Amino acid sequence: MKDMHPAGRMWHLYKMGGITPALTSVFNQQSAQQMAFIRHMMKEQRKDSLHDIPLRTMELVIFDLETTGFAYSNGDEIISFGGVAMTGGQMTGEQFYSLVNPRRNIPEHITELTGITNEEAREAPELMEVLKGFFEFVQQKILVAHGTGHDKNFLNAALWKTSRVHLNHRVLDTMMIAKWLLPRRRYYDLDTLLEEFGIEITLRHHALEDSLMTAKLWSKLMQEIQSRGIDTLADLYAVLSHHHS
Repeated sequence: MKDMHPAGRMWHLYKMGGITPALTSVFNQQSAQQMAFIRHMMKEQRKDSLHDIPLRTMELVIFDLETTGFAYSNGDEIISFGGVAMTGGQMTGEQFYSLVNPRRNIPEHITELTGITNEEAREAPELMEVLKGFFEFVQQKILVAHGTGHDKNFLNAALWKTSRVHLNHRVLDTMMIAKWLLPRRRYYDLDTLLEEFGIEITLRHHALEDSLMTAKLWSKLMQEIQSRGIDTLADLYAVLSHHHS
């Protein structure tokens, strides 16, 4: 067993039921605590039924990730996290932002797009540390993103890689909601919808700025949703599943 790669050795010990000693021997104590926290958060998340929550008091985090590319299963990594806390359609003023060290090179076109350089990324905290910080910020809140497939896949891959857990938070998609509220449009990308609702475009492809703009979009969508007599999360899920089935 001593010839195994550390991650393989840890996984072997994990399967044998020795997760705590495995963690402290392979990682340092801090990583073990961070992993324990992340695993605990995902376990807690499964316990509550959030369906009867009134939309106006629902606690959310609008989030966005910047990544080195689109292929999370082929070595692309997260390079920044952004998050904005909201209650119903109102921002609470709490925000989260951090760069992440992707431990790989950031392609030049991604640096041009995001403004994040390899030098900055090398100085940034490790993924495990930022994930812990992000979920300390999120707690049990519902996650919201625009076009959630990309962000959800990367978040899931990061949770599995660092902590061997899956994302258990509910994730709402502002793009899917816009498709229901504004049918028969040609485009539902963030820029088009921001323009549609008269929201100022500040800085695109920056995780916090994109989160803030998406939060303003969510606020506008919430007014539309509530004007249609949709009052709870269960109601919202019902109309969305009916619309997209």
